[in-house]
Amino acid sequence: MSNGNQRRTCEFHLLRYVPDPVRNEYVHIGVILREQPGPRNSDQPKPDPIRVQFTRDWRRVRCLDPDADTALLEGMETELRRSLQTDPDGSLPDGRILPDGRILPDGRMMMRLKESLSLSVQMTEAKAYLAESLPAGVEELMRMYVEPPPRIKAPRLSGRAAIQSRMRSEFEQAGVWDLLRKRIAASDYTRPGDPLKIDAAYRPIDVAFRPNGIIRMFHAVSLEPGLEMAKVLAFSASGLRTGVERVEKAQLELTAVIEPAARLGATADEPDRLELYRFGVETMEENQIRVLTTSDLSRVAETARRELRI
Repeated sequence: MSNGNQRRTCEFHLLRYVPDPVRNEYVHIGVILREQPGPRNSDQPKPDPIRVQFTRDWRRVRCLDPDADTALLEGMETELRRSLQTDPDGSLPDGRILPDGRILPDGRMMMRLKESLSLSVQMTEAKAYLAESLPAGVEELMRMYVEPPPRIKAPRLSGRAAIQSRMRSEFEQAGVWDLLRKRIAASDYTRPGDPLKIDAAYRPIDVAFRPNGIIRMFHAVSLEPGLEMAKVLAFSASGLRTGVERVEKAQLELTAVIEPAARLGATADEPDRLELYRFGVETMEENQIRVLTTSDLSRVAETARRELRI
């Protein structure tokens, strides 16, 4: 058997969401997988970096805790990946694999992982696992422990949650999701107490790889339950714009991402729904908010990829 067909000796940790440590009820939300340290032959391929993956389906989390901040949990995945890209003492560029292919000592790596977790997310003890490759291993472990079985039909995502899920999917496919700022507090630019948090943002990079003078913000606005979300964003737009110019010394391009009219039944056959839909769009556009639908997100993500020089 060739080396390419040999399974790799790995270890994995499961990540659990535990909203109430006293009751100790939990749901698995992610997997950490890495090849175990050890001597390697010169003809063996170097190990892949450690893999961290969270679920993309938060419905089981919401069943356990309806008030769960899933955006915060998504941001934790990004921070975990970033925390493993720099060695604690700065001596190694990627902080995971030594020049000879050995993986960093367990203690330092695990300490960095645990520092990145919140009180509501726990990491299980390591368990042994044989994997054909780290990507294949993560996929199998996610199926076994994290994702709901195919026979369980969870309700379809709707409203803001559906738009946010589509936004993340398109930005991930373009390879830029981890580069975006998430849950930007409007109070940083408006005034203390403003509860609005913008979903995502980035600042384009010019040909000299310097941030340019524009900040692009994107916010999921569902018109399915009514016009309240559109009105809130429209009310906040002017203050956000002024604050970004003051704090960031940059111009703000604020984009609302909404459902296509047809998905909400806002058609000529339903004039009342269509009128409400148009009112929501026009209310935002009158406040200099660019309005796009989820159908435009692939183009938006591709633009972000180019502007971030990926």
